[in-house]
Amino acid sequence: MQMRIVGKALIAAALVMGAPATVNAQATDYAAQFDNTLGTEVRAPRSFEARYETPLAKQIAMLADGSNGRIGVYAIDLSTGQEVGVLEDQFFPMASTSKVAIAAAYLAGVDAGRWSMTSEFRLPRPGGAYLSAQQHLDLMISKSCNACTDALLNAVGGPSAVNKWMRGAGIEDFHLTRDIATLVREDGRIDPATVVDVKDSATPRAMGQLLAGIYQGRWLSAQSRQVLMNAMAETTTGKKRMPAGLPQSASLAHKTGTLSRTASDIGIFHTPDGRAIAAAIYVTGQSSSMASENGNRNLKLEARRQRDSRISSITGALYRGFGGQEQNRRVWTNADVGGE
Repeated sequence: MQMRIVGKALIAAALVMGAPATVNAQATDYAAQFDNTLGTEVRAPRSFEARYETPLAKQIAMLADGSNGRIGVYAIDLSTGQEVGVLEDQFFPMASTSKVAIAAAYLAGVDAGRWSMTSEFRLPRPGGAYLSAQQHLDLMISKSCNACTDALLNAVGGPSAVNKWMRGAGIEDFHLTRDIATLVREDGRIDPATVVDVKDSATPRAMGQLLAGIYQGRWLSAQSRQVLMNAMAETTTGKKRMPAGLPQSASLAHKTGTLSRTASDIGIFHTPDGRAIAAAIYVTGQSSSMASENGNRNLKLEARRQRDSRISSITGALYRGFGGQEQNRRVWTNADVGGE
């Protein structure tokens, strides 16, 4: 799979790796830069065994086979700190998973007294109704309402304000550049399966750390944290993604994202003994090319099914692996039946 890179920092890292390799500290630094940019699977400088040293890591790496498109995974046990990842430091399109960060930025403003959950904002469209912030937030998370998202995004001050809040939270690898209406309008110009684009993108690690901090109450009041977690627990999109890989007892709270040739799901679920796991999964491609997928409806539907299935299988493996369950079987719920 050939890969193109978009963004000044990424281009610079790629150009650095084009220089002849030398065995010195400088070359080691370059290798680290490349790993963070494209992931070790692209140039495979180390053995599979060395890169994925635990049984769980090896299983996730096999399930995240990127031969038909890039797949990024990051998960952390919030009780033990155990982590697992595949391309966890590579940028992927956030799509609607960015709505968690937008909601958090708004809730932080509520905690600071700048606005409230009863504040009303107009839907940004002709004749748009005024809804309360609580209504906007519930709909943008649980139903993935784009207009509601842009209403709250406008309220906090736009993408730059969300980026600023994320930097203040200590999360750097997150770049929101457009409102959702613009993002959707410009979708399909770049193939995320073969191109790394930093616009409106984040790394799986960054999104996993965002979820971890929200769940652990690092940045939001207990009331604001509960507002966001409740909305995520009511998510109805992506029934064949994370929900399909988990039993109902896992108490999943999550947010999905979908754009051309990309599907994602980020969430918090619980092991049988009650430990919380924060996970972020981003899947691109899974068909031969963007052109073929867009030109064939059946192929497009199959590719979407494959992306959802990847997320489901990886989620199930994370649940069993972190939970200490060795049985090699999928865990199904009633949510596995039906569309997104």
